[in-house]
Amino acid sequence: MRKFTGILTHPGSSHKDEFLACCLLIAGHEAPIQRREPNQADLDDPNLAVVDVGGEHDAERGNFDHHQFPKDHPPTCSLSLVLMDMGLYEDARQYCDWLEVAEWFDTRGPMETAAWLGVERELLAKLNSTVDLTLLRRFAGMSEIRQGEPMWEVMKWVGSDLIGYLRSLREKLNEISKTSEIWEMNHEAGNFRILFLPRAENISDDASAGLARYAAGLPEEQSVIGMVYPDRRGNGFALSRFNDNLGLDFTRITDEGDVHFAHVRGFVAKTSATDLGRIGELLVKSRVAS
Repeated sequence: MRKFTGILTHPGSSHKDEFLACCLLIAGHEAPIQRREPNQADLDDPNLAVVDVGGEHDAERGNFDHHQFPKDHPPTCSLSLVLMDMGLYEDARQYCDWLEVAEWFDTRGPMETAAWLGVERELLAKLNSTVDLTLLRRFAGMSEIRQGEPMWEVMKWVGSDLIGYLRSLREKLNEISKTSEIWEMNHEAGNFRILFLPRAENISDDASAGLARYAAGLPEEQSVIGMVYPDRRGNGFALSRFNDNLGLDFTRITDEGDVHFAHVRGFVAKTSATDLGRIGELLVKSRVAS
């Protein structure tokens, strides 16, 4: 497996795309960062990752720049290119809701990004926090960042968490796709579908954490309004709305003897019931006209 011994990115002002790209590279290669303009020897060195500078995208040579792409190229930034090289891009685009916005902002600027999002430009600035501003300002002020230094260690945390999130989520989604079921439920208020995840030895305890993501990717003809999954605090199951669909109101089953919790806002309930027929009854009782 290739191992970069160094990471190089441009000096001066810093943006989120090269900062996060460097975070991923630190997590994957534990290499130091230099912030300076590259020369031809740097671009030719396959052991050096050159990020967001150099005018070349050639992953085999470790070069991850996007500025040479034509004006009409789909929004793609240095972070996109590093994610592609790591085999994480497709999952990141699907499950990191902020990534596409970051691509647009870096390649199209705030005016076009705001128009694409359908918001006023001023709103984009309101979404920044002191965390974003401080990290990017401190990063921009450094010429070298080495292991053991606070910035390097924070960047490793960020990169490791992003990689861990994507890889663990993919594992969860694979487990769910093999084991879950879609229940077709009949009701006078309208038939509806439920995504059910059984309790099984081959299912990890936290697989339910990816259930909503899995439900969001279902085709329209299999779309669901609710989910049932193992309760991690007991032997029963949790019942919840999907995307807060008001077609289910779990306050309607508050008084059922085997329901030990139903949130007052009606979006989730917990039952000790394990019989699937009984769980189906509780779902039908919770159904309302939406």
